[in-house]
Amino acid sequence: MANHKLTPLQELEATKRAAAEAKAHKVPRVFSDEQKAVRKDRVAKAKDALARSVGAKGDHIAGARAALKKYLQNMNEPNQPDDGRFEMLIEAPFKAPPKKRDTGRGF
Repeated sequence: MANHKLTPLQELEATKRAAAEAKAHKVPRVFSDEQKAVRKDRVAKAKDALARSVGAKGDHIAGARAALKKYLQNMNEPNQPDDGRFEMLIEAPFKAPPKKRDTGRGF
């Protein structure tokens, strides 16, 4: 058999067919009531932290707010942070990072 390359149109059609087939055979994820409550609580905490950090100043604020927004955008992804990491994420806008120590060597 000759191995021939697909044209861009054929590749597009093949990806569309594959996506449609995957969607047809997709098994919906089912969340328990406990999982729903945890997700709802985390969303409320993340939104609260975003709202409270609006007027805060500092170089670390922008990165912390971006991390919170990314967390909210990716709520449906399977890999979610554990409780300890989530608490760090919530506290990040309000906790200034440690300052770098100056050794005073003058180099």
